[in-house]
This record gives sequence, structure tokens and C-alpha cells, in this order.
Amino acid sequence: MKPEASSIPEGTKELRRAALALLCLSDPDEKAHGVAVLREAWLAGEADVAPRLHLDSGQAIPGRPAKPELVSPLLLKKRSMRTAEGRAALIHALAHIEFNAINLALDAVWRFAGMPAEYYEDWLKIAAEEALHFGLLHEHLQSLGYRYGDFTGHDSLWEMVAKTSDDVLARMALVPRTMEARGLDASPPLRAKLAQAGDLQAAAILDILLRDEIGHVAIGNRWYGWLCEQRGLEPVATYALLTQQYGAPKLRGPFNFPARKAAGFSEAELALLVERS
Repeated sequence: MKPEASSIPEGTKELRRAALALLCLSDPDEKAHGVAVLREAWLAGEADVAPRLHLDSGQAIPGRPAKPELVSPLLLKKRSMRTAEGRAALIHALAHIEFNAINLALDAVWRFAGMPAEYYEDWLKIAAEEALHFGLLHEHLQSLGYRYGDFTGHDSLWEMVAKTSDDVLARMALVPRTMEARGLDASPPLRAKLAQAGDLQAAAILDILLRDEIGHVAIGNRWYGWLCEQRGLEPVATYALLTQQYGAPKLRGPFNFPARKAAGFSEAELALLVERS
């Protein structure tokens, strides 16, 4: 059923203000539905970008449910793919990533004023696709007898979002082009594990995720390149400086070179990736 534009919180017909309101929601399903509603409103011409509007969150963000409990990545339990619980734990981990990805896309929409209208449209599209991914994974998780929040999770992705809240250039460099691009590398082996365990539905969902995430990283590459051009910066050298300045994690292979190339990484960047990993 098509979402109704009236489901957007009252007073948030401005796209960026609406994105902030959705970011503050704690219920994952409500947040995902609200993103779909907002994108429908935008596509119908019922929401304005207001790119020059400066906003203040006024409360702690992002909105999250009480569970999952967030722990250090080192404390996450490794579970065997040979058990139903182990497969459910992996699906839960993926759903947690997608929930955080909804938040990071909404944050990219509301936080950074003065960008071209296409920038906000791109990130709203990402938010809607991440919401779809979360829904697919959560539905599959429930078919296995679990719900989002039944396992622990970590906060590495949002930590980098918070670190880069002061500069849209750093955000584009270190969230889509670094943190999310790691998902391009991780997806094929995870898909293979799930398929080998007999969970073909989960494997098919990962095919959707990889297809869409290539586009998301490409959007990050697009706006990173645009910002470097606007500021008169050389992209490769600037990226190296930003990774040091913001303490980005060191990338390790194996790398999904076809997916990274499809997402817009240059041959020079791919060569450096191998050299520095």
C-alpha cells in the first residue's frame, strides 16, 4: 500500500526538517515507514529542500530502541552458520547495519546546509533503500523466530558519523567511501556462507543489498569529488589526510574490486588500496 504523505510529522514538509524528525524516532519499523512516506512526498512534489535552512537537533540523536545492547565489536559472539541461531545472529547483524545506515543517510540530509538540491535527493534515496533493506532483513529474521534487538550489536558505523559531523567533505570521504565500501567487500563471502548453509532467501536479500550499496557508495564518491573540486583539493591526497585526521579504520582485503570500480573508485585509488592494506 502506498504510504500517505499525512504520515509525515506535522510541520515537517521541509525535507531536511522531516529527515531530522525521522532520525529522532526510536522505533525501527516506524522510522523505516516514515522514510518511505517522506520519499513518496518528495517525489510527489509535496516537500521542499530548504538547503539554506540551519537546523539544530535539540535532542540526542539518533533515536534508537532500547535493544539491541551495544557492545564493543570485540565482544560480539561468533556463532556457527551450521545452527539456526548462528544464521539468525548474522541476519541480525546485517539488519543492525541497515538500521544504522537509515540513520546515517537521514543525518546526511538534515545536517549539512548549503549543498545542491541533488545532494539531498540522493541521500533521501539512500535512506529509502536502506529502510527497504532493513525491512527485508527484519522480516526474514522474524521468519527464523527472532526479532531485531534479540542479539547484541556494535556502534562503529555511527561513531564515524558522529566524528564527521563538522564537515560534509569528511563525511563523504569516511562514511560512504570507507565504512560503507567495506560492505562491498564483505558481501560476497557472507552471501556464500548463507547459501552454503541453505538459506537461499538470505542470499537473495544480500544480492539486493550489494546492488544497491554499489549505488550508495557511488553517491558518496560523486559528492566527495564535487566537494574536492569546489574546495580546490586533490581527492586522493585529501582522502589520505582525512583518514589520519579522523582516525578511520585501516582497510584490509580481500577487496571486491569489480564492485568498488562500479561504485566509482579510480584505478589509482584501487592500486593504493592494495598498497596500503
